[in-house]
Amino acid sequence: MSNVKILWADDEIDLLKPQILFLEEKGYEVIAVTNGHDAVEKCKEGVADVVFLDESMPGLTGLETLTQIKTIDNSLPIVMITKNEEENLMEDAIGGQITDYLIKPVNPKQILMSLKKILETKDLRSEKTNSLYQQEFQKIFMEVQNVSNHEEWAELYKKLVYWELELDKNNANEMREVFTMQKSEANTEFSKFIIKNYLPWLKGESEGPTLSHNLFKHKIFPKLKNDVSNFVVVIDNLRFDQWKILQPVIAEYFKFLEEDHFYSILPTSTQYSRNAIFSGLLPSEISRRYPDKWLNDDEKGGKNLHEAFFLEEQIRLSNLDYKTSYTKITNHNNGKNLVDNIHNMLNNNLNVIVYNFVDMLSHARTEMEVLKELASDEAAYRSLTLSWFEHSPLLEALKKLVDKKVNIVVTTDHGTVRVKRPSKIIGDKNTSTNLRYKMGRNLNYDKKDVLAVTNPDEAGLPKSNISSSYVFAKDDLFFVYPNNANHYTNYFKDTFQHGGISLEEVIVPVAQFESK
Repeated sequence: MSNVKILWADDEIDLLKPQILFLEEKGYEVIAVTNGHDAVEKCKEGVADVVFLDESMPGLTGLETLTQIKTIDNSLPIVMITKNEEENLMEDAIGGQITDYLIKPVNPKQILMSLKKILETKDLRSEKTNSLYQQEFQKIFMEVQNVSNHEEWAELYKKLVYWELELDKNNANEMREVFTMQKSEANTEFSKFIIKNYLPWLKGESEGPTLSHNLFKHKIFPKLKNDVSNFVVVIDNLRFDQWKILQPVIAEYFKFLEEDHFYSILPTSTQYSRNAIFSGLLPSEISRRYPDKWLNDDEKGGKNLHEAFFLEEQIRLSNLDYKTSYTKITNHNNGKNLVDNIHNMLNNNLNVIVYNFVDMLSHARTEMEVLKELASDEAAYRSLTLSWFEHSPLLEALKKLVDKKVNIVVTTDHGTVRVKRPSKIIGDKNTSTNLRYKMGRNLNYDKKDVLAVTNPDEAGLPKSNISSSYVFAKDDLFFVYPNNANHYTNYFKDTFQHGGISLEEVIVPVAQFESK
């Protein structure tokens, strides 16, 4: 069994030299550390295929180390080794998702048997997943070429998310590069589809999907129940793949009823999509009807300060009679207040909770090297999102509703895409700063890279002046100015951005749960 790396953490590692030599003779590479902190750091570096973990290390205990490692990589196999045979310790360890459990003193044959069980099972799962995806590859290829409407695109994207998660879960590395190429091809075709159909949808010339401004009308108001307290949770910037890993956590506490989707309007950014969601209006309609509550990109001030007002107006204009609360969580203290006050919300028919974290995470990842390391790719980004949610005040607040009669809708405003290729653009000093879309005058860009909207009214978008236009980046492109282009390309490449056209940004979830 060559090329398999074992991370072994034990404060008495010197006493384990015979076992380590035995494993090395069998072709394994053993990385030895003497404490939990070093083990966690090694796991951050991704050096191990299996971890042997001493339960009784001083400082960071084995169980504490286990928890931190699982936060970094939930799929990493961990073998707990201990002198303690107490049943409750074993239960704690199993609850912490260990893969195997050995009692000291361990002999080489026990270790080898444990490794074979773990790695052969892991290899079989990986081989099976590779094989199944190979069989599915041609079907998906044909679907990408022949998909013809928004529902088919949504189903295809959900299928791609399923396979991405399966390949990740089963460490099916052999097909991951193939999958990445296939998803990229799908995004190229999806961009063509949006460019061809988006404006006709808005003009009513063809039947389109539910867009942001119709989300409440089509997908949320019909799901609300009269005899219970309804909670609508909007987790900002939540991609479909991130939603799929949060879904099982919520389903532990509430009965899962339905998974649906909608398409975010363009730009796929908070200012536009979320204001449209709560107002039930396109941005151009908001700016005309409520000019004191809309700021264009080039104007200073908060762009999402009136969501509660928009929600109340939409409810009123829809002739609905709801006693409503609106709560926006922008920091941890807000989150703790939510936990403390959520029981009071049960007196309302409708409670809307906007939780700003995932968007802050994606922006912080751009700026902070440590987050670039922790969320280096899509799999790590999902893992970090899951770790946040499992320890968040949001989940803590929801758990307080478990024994109450409630109806819960979980959704978002838009997703985000990992950008990889620069596209040069020229604009004046008042051009908007977003990397995935630009609004300004006299924009100069590569036409093949964008959807260009020269008449913003057609796209339901406001304009700062009569000559304003918008361009939206396709696929995994991001805009850079020719001045210092190499610097900004290197800085923003492989960051998660939103505002443009991709499956990840546009097609987003809306799901329903109720009390068990």
